Amino acid sequence: MSENIPQHIAIIMDGNGRWAKERNLPRYFGHRAGVESVREIVRSCAKLGIKYLTLYVFSTENWERPEKEVNALMNLLKKLLKSEAKELNKNNVRVKAIGQIERLPKEVRKNLDELIALTKNNTGLTLVLSLSYGGRQEIIEAVKKILTKKVEPESLDEKKFREFLYDPEIPDPDLLIRTGGEYRISNFLLFQSAYTEFYFTKTLWPDFREKDLLLAIEDYKKRKRKFGRVLEFE
Repeated sequence: MSENIPQHIAIIMDGNGRWAKERNLPRYFGHRAGVESVREIVRSCAKLGIKYLTLYVFSTENWERPEKEVNALMNLLKKLLKSEAKELNKNNVRVKAIGQIERLPKEVRKNLDELIALTKNNTGLTLVLSLSYGGRQEIIEAVKKILTKKVEPESLDEKKFREFLYDPEIPDPDLLIRTGGEYRISNFLLFQSAYTEFYFTKTLWPDFREKDLLLAIEDYKKRKRKFGRVLEFE
């Protein structure tokens, strides 16, 4: 499995609400059920030797959902950041976060900061949590930083621009998976996904497990990544 596997997988975890609706349950139960999928996929990526896993946890647009649902999500996130810390650290997982983190509730930020600090020296899988994240917002904020720093236009290229993203260290995703049957990227990693391979599945996120991840990786391994170039043997 180690041959030609993606080094960075990004996932849009879609379908929690529909999963709950199919079972006549409140949407919160779908989000809670999706936690087990997160646990399994993190373990699987670590086992497979994936270097980076980025999860679209909460988008800037998600703030517009009903207040009751947002509050429930934030409470769930606060608990998970604390309860999963020991296992993540034990498994040598390093945690990072991207997005408008300042918009998160104080207790969520506190638990997030503690988890990042606890795992910062780990050398295994890097788990990137996209929280209060939007791709357009990231680009706009990068432009504002560039203007503030008064970067000379002649020196601005793709490499220089990347320095002003939320975390320039994180490489572009090789594979982006979206669950839930929708065919769009919903404002996720717009700059970084220019040459990313996409994989869409109808499986709802709470049902997504290691076997589904392996199917996506096997599909990825069949792709010929050209990055706009013509391959010599074609």
